[in-house]
Amino acid sequence: MSGPQCCENPPMLSSSSGNGCVLEFGGFNTYVSGPSSSKLAIFLASDIYGYEAPNLRKLADKVAAAGYYVVVPDFLYGDPYNPENTEKPLSVWMQSHDKDKGFEDAKQVIAALKDKGISAIGAAGFCWGAKVVTDLAKSENIQAVVLLHPSLVKVDDIKEVKAPIAILAAEIDKICPPERIKQYEEILLSKPEVHEHQS
Repeated sequence: MSGPQCCENPPMLSSSSGNGCVLEFGGFNTYVSGPSSSKLAIFLASDIYGYEAPNLRKLADKVAAAGYYVVVPDFLYGDPYNPENTEKPLSVWMQSHDKDKGFEDAKQVIAALKDKGISAIGAAGFCWGAKVVTDLAKSENIQAVVLLHPSLVKVDDIKEVKAPIAILAAEIDKICPPERIKQYEEILLSKPEVHEHQS
């Protein structure tokens, strides 16, 4: 679960940030960036601060500039974690934002991308979103996945991954320490169909 280190420096939120636009996609308010004619898509699953985080949108725009159609859905339903809300501490907030529901929501977005004519889909998940995209990687839904600070991802999850995977972990991380990343690596090295990168 996300810990205090994740919450010490929350982003300033702004729905107007970024070069893309917000529209309804796959049943969700979604930040969309990049050429709508692209047949290659990248799906970004946010951390607890949601799809309005300016740095996430900047990243989406940067990926879109390489020619990808990028979607960042609001799987938090307009309720990102707010550390100033003392009535809803992180533990309570997490109970009302189930990662399994995020996975079900992600399948809707993947289906909408395929209906749009997208031929290949990659996904990246940040903290809370890393678990969502890991679950996607257990099926044939996406072609590649990147996990960034995979705080909620268990070793058993990695055993089921079918898509090529990159894991970007922090050197100092009490929630997902280097020892756990080493376990991921050992599992992935025994799976020739997937790849792993640690940094």
